[in-house]
Amino acid sequence: MTPKKILRRPQPSDVTDWGQNLPPILRRLYAARGVHSDDQLQYTLKHLASPMQLRGIDRAVELLAEAVAQKQRVMVLGDFDADGATSTAVAMLGLSMLGVAAIDFRVPSRFSDGYGLTPGIIHRLQDEGDLPDLLVTVDNGISAIDGVRAARELGIKVVITDHHLAGDELPDADAIVNPNQPGCPFLSKNAAGVGVMFYVLTALRKHLRDNNLLPDPEPNLGNLLDLVALGTVADVVPLDHNNRIFVEQGIRRIRKGEARPGILALLEVAGRDYTEISATDLGFVVGPRLNAAGRLDDMSIGIACLLSDSRDEALRLARELDNFNRERRSIEKDMKTQAQDLLASMSLDIEGLPWGLALFDQDWHQGVIGILAARIREQTHRPTIAFAPDDDGEHLKGSARSIPGLHIRDALAVVDAKNPGLMKKYGGHAMAAGMTIARDDLERFSNAFDQAVRDTLKPEDLEAAITTDGPLTPDELNLDTAYLLKRAGPWGQHFPEPVFDGEFRVVSQRIVGENHLKLVLQPVEGGGIIDGIAFNTGPEVPDFTRSGARVVYKPDANTFRGRTNLQLLVDYLEPLG
Repeated sequence: MTPKKILRRPQPSDVTDWGQNLPPILRRLYAARGVHSDDQLQYTLKHLASPMQLRGIDRAVELLAEAVAQKQRVMVLGDFDADGATSTAVAMLGLSMLGVAAIDFRVPSRFSDGYGLTPGIIHRLQDEGDLPDLLVTVDNGISAIDGVRAARELGIKVVITDHHLAGDELPDADAIVNPNQPGCPFLSKNAAGVGVMFYVLTALRKHLRDNNLLPDPEPNLGNLLDLVALGTVADVVPLDHNNRIFVEQGIRRIRKGEARPGILALLEVAGRDYTEISATDLGFVVGPRLNAAGRLDDMSIGIACLLSDSRDEALRLARELDNFNRERRSIEKDMKTQAQDLLASMSLDIEGLPWGLALFDQDWHQGVIGILAARIREQTHRPTIAFAPDDDGEHLKGSARSIPGLHIRDALAVVDAKNPGLMKKYGGHAMAAGMTIARDDLERFSNAFDQAVRDTLKPEDLEAAITTDGPLTPDELNLDTAYLLKRAGPWGQHFPEPVFDGEFRVVSQRIVGENHLKLVLQPVEGGGIIDGIAFNTGPEVPDFTRSGARVVYKPDANTFRGRTNLQLLVDYLEPLG
């Protein structure tokens, strides 16, 4: 494991005026995550921010209501990741529930179309004689200047729903709903694309209700919250209070078996019990299987799985997605090996590497470079961009992943300002972004990106660190705590799942499978024997039985042969002394 600094999350000194009914450990954990009132732990739907705070939502509702009244053809334009897929499914199901009679969707191909609403997609619809009256983008559109222009020139009205950061120019759409557009007062700037679309549906339902135009019986949009939860977690947006409400409500539905057949099927093929799932399962089990379709083939398969009303059909599609995910992991493993060889050729040690890494291989797969960048970022603790060849042979497509302290889209904006035209296009978030460059410009871009990172970060920012919630007391280190923490979420980005650290004697250790370290541990301060497992350590690890180990871990309930015991999921360990 890469050496890391172990930092402990600051603990507020006074948390006595709230959380009186909570176990002390939860009060401590919540306070360290910025909770300072009981209201922040209320996850009922009435605590959601009002959709009417969203700029542009009135006009979007007017256009959608017209589509209902005039029986217009509506097309949803999605995206090829899990947020885009769930956003598309929510739009399709929700608009149908609210009375849109003629509705279809398109999702761009990562390989032939690129990202978002482009003129090429509009021209293809025209060639196919499939032009809609109203086009609704989900999880994209805020940068689609040319695509919106092409649509409107053909008489198509365009409603953009998105959450990505806006550029200097906004598209000339008929309506834009995006909490991150200039002048929008909506408080939850962290909403995922699927959350924005859900808000549009709730506002449309209110409008139709106020005008006595709702179908009878009144549609229950709460039936879509499992999809909203999945998209929110899978897109790794910060789990502010508003997003935690979405995720908690969706997880409750899934645990009751009231989810879409496609979500239940994806959990089934992954071997997960839907009655016991957490946000972590959505992010690391369901999300990757859904994403695999967009990475390797066509996200329409993933959307079809989410839209299916048949358990058998959903299960068939989920198995197909599971196969894509297995293929994706195989490709990723090979690409990571190639990337590590490339890193080794650049420098004999990590200190000699560029601060901002830009890596390329002719054989890398466009659909997996984002995951590859994340893996290399984790290994080197450096902002990383992985490039793959574009289909035209003249350009490279890059996917970037950042580290704390560097807003990756802002860094790219600096590169663009100092090197106009170097990037043909770019966009993204604080921690992830994408761009296209000319193949011949790779070296020039690499140097510019490295310089932008050096101008922003300090040397200490490049030191890998892991932040914990400190030690658990002997009375807390038990199975009850594991169950309590699992149900106490939802945990996620900017509301991190609790991790703890402590000193342990290592009674025994062995490699299981090819890469996993199985441990038998005993707290130095005293206590019983506890099993532990560290995944993907590789076969070469120190002998911790001689030194003992400082362990960073999550308590977990592990069931084996009908018996459930405490097991520590080890994120990191280092020798004592």
